[in-house]
Amino acid sequence: MGHYGYYGYYFDPTYMLVLIGAVLCLYAQMRVNSTYSKYAKVRSRTGMTGAQAAQKILGMSGIFDVRIEHVGGRLTDHYDPAHKVLRLSDAVYGSTSIAAIGVAAHECGHAVQHQREYGPLKIRSALVPAANIGSRAGIPLIILGAVLGMNQMLIQIGIWVFALAVLFQVVTLPVEFNASGRALAMLGDYGMMERDEVSGCRKVLHAAALTYVAAAASAILQLLRLVLLFGRRDND
Repeated sequence: MGHYGYYGYYFDPTYMLVLIGAVLCLYAQMRVNSTYSKYAKVRSRTGMTGAQAAQKILGMSGIFDVRIEHVGGRLTDHYDPAHKVLRLSDAVYGSTSIAAIGVAAHECGHAVQHQREYGPLKIRSALVPAANIGSRAGIPLIILGAVLGMNQMLIQIGIWVFALAVLFQVVTLPVEFNASGRALAMLGDYGMMERDEVSGCRKVLHAAALTYVAAAASAILQLLRLVLLFGRRDND
């Protein structure tokens, strides 16, 4: 009964792990917002919109079966491998900025990964159902196990299920970094941007990648907290 955090009567030092994760995510979000806003004001010398740049990249990459669609929201851009659709947000689709073209090129990088059967992308796609279950059911199972007299079977199942969501976040990292690398290479190789413009795109994409690093770190810290917290309780 004397352990910190036991039944919430004492300060739980493992909350620091959650706070660290939250700070990392907040910093990453601030960084991507400020970097994107800066380069969203810099127009590309070609005058191409994000949608036009995506169409050109896909064509020069030999991809002709991927549709480009306009989707609402800010930075909601994504590639849908199941339907072969590249969706570009309001801030990207019709914008001629360096930031918009960089984001569009990044999503094209995912389309190229899909076409060339990039291993980590296939693993991430296979993990989607398990990750969805893990993110929704992991914590509730742990709470249920605690409510039912510290039922260790339920708690352990909850931790393992939550770990699947964490694994998804980790596998996402090489997928996102690789897509950005492909994007920057294609923008330069296809003669769509000058060197200084590619440098601007690199800063935008690196800032965006930081959000994935922060999300993965936060998920790992949360998993570590659950293991420490309930591992400690096992010993009571």
